[in-house]
Amino acid sequence: MKRRYPASGVTLVELMVVLAILGILVGLLMPAVQGARESSRRLACQSNLRQLGLAVSNFESAHKVFPASGWTVVGPGNPYGTYMSWRTVILPQIEQSNVRVLYDIKQHWWQGSNLAVASIPIGLYVCPSTPAQSPVLEAISKPPRPALGFNPPLARVDYEAIQGVQPNSIDPALYNASNRFSVMHRNSANKYRSISDGTSQTVMVVEACARPSVYRRSRLYPQLNNDQGIGWVDSEGAFSLDGASSDGMREGCTINAGCNVAMNARNDNEVYSFHGGGSHELFADGHVGFLSESIDLMVMAALCTRAAADLAPSSEQ
Repeated sequence: MKRRYPASGVTLVELMVVLAILGILVGLLMPAVQGARESSRRLACQSNLRQLGLAVSNFESAHKVFPASGWTVVGPGNPYGTYMSWRTVILPQIEQSNVRVLYDIKQHWWQGSNLAVASIPIGLYVCPSTPAQSPVLEAISKPPRPALGFNPPLARVDYEAIQGVQPNSIDPALYNASNRFSVMHRNSANKYRSISDGTSQTVMVVEACARPSVYRRSRLYPQLNNDQGIGWVDSEGAFSLDGASSDGMREGCTINAGCNVAMNARNDNEVYSFHGGGSHELFADGHVGFLSESIDLMVMAALCTRAAADLAPSSEQ
């Protein structure tokens, strides 16, 4: 007689055990994968700032002054005195001469064909760590610029010139109208010799990610509007350091009143990134440092001024 053997196969219990084990393994691996991806994005963001530093240095070599954060008068690279951003004038230095040729320097950035040029994405101006944002289809007015609608959408930007510090927000006894500035500020024409605090101790460009969307800490507030930093072409996007409250809801209320956070509390016109623990800053000597978000506000203020005789201790990670 033939002996009968039970049919081979996988029981439901065994299948469930295997699936549970796979789920645990995936759960263990996902943080590592996500961490590796963010590490790669962070390196790309750092590389973007290094290239911007080289471009700004090349502009200075050609014009003997650093570009202004934004112009409203005649200046280097802006012979007609139109409203123009520093990112527009350095387009040739970042190998975007084809975009620069399309831009009409005789008109403000929001006039004529310039809005079509402003819709062209420039990869070097965007940090890969910034999450996808809604298209920039409109902007509230900021005189003399009127309220605007964009079709196609305006191309975004995540890097901005830091103009300096706000004396009344930081320390009016230490900072004033003559020593509050960094390297690139509105209508400036600064040379290397004007950086008496040292080029390696002076922040020139910072991360200011996701504008004009408004974030408080890591939360998006779609009901709030921001009239600055609405695209790489925006000449009025630069800002000065104010300091914010820990929740990001207040800005510039002074250190004693609780506005003592230097970065990553709010993104509308303060230093802000989506990197865990800090943000990248471009210094006047061209190097890029990663500063901790726990940096003391007064140390950050010292780094954001070029000639206030307020040298800061090393605070880079």
